[in-house]
This record gives sequence, structure tokens and C-alpha cells, in this order.
Amino acid sequence: MTLRHMKIFVSVYQNSSITKAAKELHLAQPSVSVTIKELEEYYGQHFFERIGRRIYPTAAAKEFYGYAVHIVSMFEAMEKELKNGDEIETIRVGASITIGTHILPSLMKEFQEQFPEIRMEAVVNQSGTIERLLLENEIDLGLIENQPSSDSVCAVPFLEDSLVAIVPAEHPLAGKCDVILREMAENPFLMREKGSAGREILDACFDMEQITVHPAWESSSTQAIVQGVAKGLGVAVLPYLLVKRDLEQGLVCQAFLRRPIERKLNIIYHKSKYITRSMQTFVSMCLDYRTHQTKEEQHDGRDKDPDPDSRS
Repeated sequence: MTLRHMKIFVSVYQNSSITKAAKELHLAQPSVSVTIKELEEYYGQHFFERIGRRIYPTAAAKEFYGYAVHIVSMFEAMEKELKNGDEIETIRVGASITIGTHILPSLMKEFQEQFPEIRMEAVVNQSGTIERLLLENEIDLGLIENQPSSDSVCAVPFLEDSLVAIVPAEHPLAGKCDVILREMAENPFLMREKGSAGREILDACFDMEQITVHPAWESSSTQAIVQGVAKGLGVAVLPYLLVKRDLEQGLVCQAFLRRPIERKLNIIYHKSKYITRSMQTFVSMCLDYRTHQTKEEQHDGRDKDPDPDSRS
């Protein structure tokens, strides 16, 4: 069992093909096949099933891949750092759409201002996609809106957010307090697409209340939903961070739910991932984000107060 075995296995797993893996690694196809056979004999496990012209990983292969891809990555990072110490370090961050829209840009700007010598790459997508990219070692750290589903992923809460109910400005529920989900569900519902973190949480709330909702709209665009609500096409429940500005501008109005829908935003990383000092610094910056935001809000409040002496 060597690092070479792991590198070949990772390539075969990612390509779902021994032929493609051999071409990628510049090896003879029989050599790749022998290596996989040696691995299977070593662990006493069957790693791939051949169906037609493709091969498919078994449950054992999926478990082994979770370790192998990060062990290979850790070795390559060590080689790069020791042999090419002057190369630019890169941190790959993934974020869900809400976080990627409203939080990640500020975090990345602050980090780059402090560490201009470190290159940062970002991917913004659904929380489920971000978790998958983390498992496949396509990113180093993730910022998502729900709890990860894989036991191989560790999560650290760094911020709290809520889902809020929005309605058209002239709607009977506009500004009303103590609204229940069933009242909202009596209206045409505009919802995020299935698979998004916000949709999963909302669906779970409907299930708990035994409410059946057939969306009038489904969209991956929050702004499309907000515009639909503003035009009177229905109601919606969306992350507060995404609709805060629209509420402040009066484009839509909030209906205040009796039971607020709150959630924790999480920093995620693979349990087998080697976290560099730069990554640790970025994580610390994320954990400090709430404190910074509170200070900024307090500062903005002082700026807007026309008569500071009138405060009681």
C-alpha cells in the first residue's frame, strides 16, 4: 500500500475509467488495472463494478476515496511548499448563494487586504454542491446555510440567519404580526428551487405543520421571486440577508411569523483535510464576522442619528 496506489485509485475514481486514468497519469492501462487489483487484495474489498463500458465505485470505494483524495492532496501540498516555497499559496473557498452574495465578498476583501500575497479562488453554488466539492477536494473550505449531510465533513457555526415571510405591499398580511405558515400557504407560493438550503428548511417546516404546498413559481433566482412577490403574483419565505434591501426599500413587505425560522450558517471542512495557517486565519476571520458586522451597524446607527443628545 503506497502513495502511488492512492494516486492511481483517485484518478480511476474521478474518471470512472481505467483507460482515462491511465492517459491522465501517463501510465500503461494494464499497470493501472494491476494497481487497483493490488488495492482490492490488500483491503479485501471490491472497489469497482463494471457495467457496460463504464466502471462504478462500490460503497467501499466511496469510503476509501474520502481518505485517499485528501491524503494525496496533503502530500502534494507538502511537496509544493517544501520544493517551491516562493510559490503563491492558494485558498479555494466555496459558498452557498446567500453567503456568496452578501458575506463572502466582504470576507475575501478583508483577507486579501491583509494577505495580498495569498491567492483566493471562490465558487458560489447551492449548499449541497459546495459540500460535494469539499468531499472531492475541489475546494478547501466551505460556507453553507445548513448542516452537512456527510459524516466526513466537520461544521463550525459562524453566524445566525433567519428566513422571513414577504408579501406584496398591499397584501392583508403586510406588516401583520403573529402570522402562521398556514396563512401564508393559502396564497400562491413562490419558492426557491429544490436542493437549495432555504427550500429544504422551508419544506421541513411545511412537513412539521402538515401543510401541502404546490409552488406557483420555482426559481434559482431570489430576485426573480422578490420581483414576482412585488408584482402581486404570490408570497414567499426567503433568507433575510437576501431580501433585507428590498424590505428597506419597500419593494415588498414582511409578514412577521409567529414561529421565526432561524438557522446557523456554517464553516465546513473535510475531517481529513490539512488546514494550513492561512486557512485557519480565514476561518478565524469568518468567526469574527458577526462582531465586525455589529460594530458597523452600531456605527451606521450613530451616523444616522440627527440628534445624539436626544437619546434616552
